Amino acid sequence: MLLRRDGEQTPIIDTAAPIRNRDGFLIGAVLVFHDVTVSLNLARELSHQATHDALTGVPNRREFERRLRELLARPDPASHVLCYLDLDQFKIVNDTCGHVAGDELLRQITQLMRGHLRAADTLARLGGDEFGLILQGCDLEPAVALAQRIREAIADFRFAWGERSFGIGVSIGLVPVAAHERDADTLLAAADAACYAAKEAGRNRIHVYQPDDRHLLEQQGQMQWVSRLQSALDEDRLRLYVQPIVPLHPTPGERPHAEILVRLEEDGQLIQPGAFLPAAERYGLMPRIDQWVVRNTLAWLSDRVRRDGDLDRVFAINLSGASLSDEQFRQHLQAQLETLQLPPGSLCFEITETAAVANLSKVVHFIGEVKRLGCLFALDDFGSGLSSFAYLKNLPVDFLKIDGSFIKDIESDPVDLAMVQAINTIGHVMGLRTIAEYVSSEAILARVRELGVDYAQGYQVGMPRPLDALAPVRRMPR
Repeated sequence: MLLRRDGEQTPIIDTAAPIRNRDGFLIGAVLVFHDVTVSLNLARELSHQATHDALTGVPNRREFERRLRELLARPDPASHVLCYLDLDQFKIVNDTCGHVAGDELLRQITQLMRGHLRAADTLARLGGDEFGLILQGCDLEPAVALAQRIREAIADFRFAWGERSFGIGVSIGLVPVAAHERDADTLLAAADAACYAAKEAGRNRIHVYQPDDRHLLEQQGQMQWVSRLQSALDEDRLRLYVQPIVPLHPTPGERPHAEILVRLEEDGQLIQPGAFLPAAERYGLMPRIDQWVVRNTLAWLSDRVRRDGDLDRVFAINLSGASLSDEQFRQHLQAQLETLQLPPGSLCFEITETAAVANLSKVVHFIGEVKRLGCLFALDDFGSGLSSFAYLKNLPVDFLKIDGSFIKDIESDPVDLAMVQAINTIGHVMGLRTIAEYVSSEAILARVRELGVDYAQGYQVGMPRPLDALAPVRRMPR
């Protein structure tokens, strides 16, 4: 550093070259000073950009993890707390006002959080609307109090954009850094799981990690399912099963129905969908699973048509809400149906009431396009939503599948009996046929038949079996 007379400092690179006479004796030297202010500033800027988030100015994920590992490598026994923060309702601002507004919101929230931190704390943006926080030399109790103050400050904050005002929240997961736990990846995974537990509990709240926490164990179990499901899809280890849906008041020429089900095969054992579908829904794998089910089912049905010239059943395929929201999936499905040209009325798609209501305009258009190709639609789990009858008028479906939670206790619960009776009556008034799920006993079967329900599905009328083992049925003559 070259110190000038006026007190200014200039970073330099200096070189010295000797000056010698003819006899080789040193008689002087040449000093050259090269001003490196520009290049040094550029190097500092590049170093800062490599370790900090360009939008908010706080450290990025890479620098956050480096500082965490550096802290964990210290031999001191001081207490620390790691926090994982995920903004709630951020997507609403992005979708409503655009990414420019979303970026400004992130900048303002960052400044709001920094105002509650100490100089020794590290706040970093880990990606999207997720932040990490290292509370250095801090016990759990004051860390929870600090997290609570941050949560309350963000909940009270109002983001104004144009004439609109938005309120958001934050879910925070906390992990105390124990003296025996010095693995950064394990701590980050625990903090992430605690944050998800806070979101699952209702959002805009705090969750402290406990190794034996039931919610966290369930969350981590679902996270492990992700790689298992991806491997199963890559290795084609899903299996198609089918369960009959039996008409309770059969008419001549009426075809029975059957619902396509999916199982997962691991080490020769079949795993029921209740074990892996919740994880698939949470981590965005349902479109891939639905695509596999649709592709393989349509291939099987196409082979059956080529062999027999017709289909002896109406086959029902479930579509998840994530698939209904996926434009590419919907277009690909329509293209497959147009190519195969299955017999009209032989294929039915089941969509849940909650998924249909969440994507009402897209679902109504999709139903219209697919029904034009000869397909039917059933509204699954009907009655589980809050506005079932109000939305039913807008959905051009053919069948109502009465939610199984009403069917299974219909013999002992008069409220469930009244609900089933009301749903069945409304469905018939609207020209829809009704299906009772979870028919597990002869008494339940007799009761739903007595109420006038059109079809029954459950262990009492038929167990699931492999699709390849499905035998043809004999229909009543017309």
